[in-house]
Amino acid sequence: MAFELIDLPYDDTALEPAVSAKTLSYHHGKHHKAYLDKTNKAIEGTAHEGKKLEEVVAAARDSDQGLFNNSAQSWNHGFYWHSMAPEETSPSDELKSMIDDVFGSVDGVKEKLAERGAGHFASGWVWLAVKDGKLTIEETHDGDTLADLDGVNPLLVIDLWEHAYYLDHQNARPAYLEAVNGKLNWSFASENLARGTTWEYPC
Repeated sequence: MAFELIDLPYDDTALEPAVSAKTLSYHHGKHHKAYLDKTNKAIEGTAHEGKKLEEVVAAARDSDQGLFNNSAQSWNHGFYWHSMAPEETSPSDELKSMIDDVFGSVDGVKEKLAERGAGHFASGWVWLAVKDGKLTIEETHDGDTLADLDGVNPLLVIDLWEHAYYLDHQNARPAYLEAVNGKLNWSFASENLARGTTWEYPC
């Protein structure tokens, strides 16, 4: 069974002005779809066909760079759509306590995500994750992912590729990060924390 392009969990206009409908439509309908199409083509008729996307990512990491890039990007984008929400959300009590312990406040973790994202060289992703039982901010370059790493549970991610923000903010990544920080889905992050295992791409 081929992997399908998941629907956005909100309307194209729902994240404006942080992310415009034009950017969201293009990013989801063109970029994400292209990664999935390439993944499906690469696994057709192979032992990977019928596996979960996370399993494909893990199997390809050290053996097939092309498949890894496309499958990891497919997973990252699905996770990214859910990492944002149109309406303001709040972290659970458990997540809020962990945030306060490491970053001082929700505003503190937002500032650190923006700082790390702005300083990240070239394309990639900035993540809020649980590692060794503690909150941490991680960066991955290009198409790399946290989807298949043991001992790491990603809670939220922000896309740092230029196609995520160029139509709205040109090359001003800090402006994009400031805007999208106001749309972070703390309910999704709380669900990921409570589950204790990595989110699975809905096939």
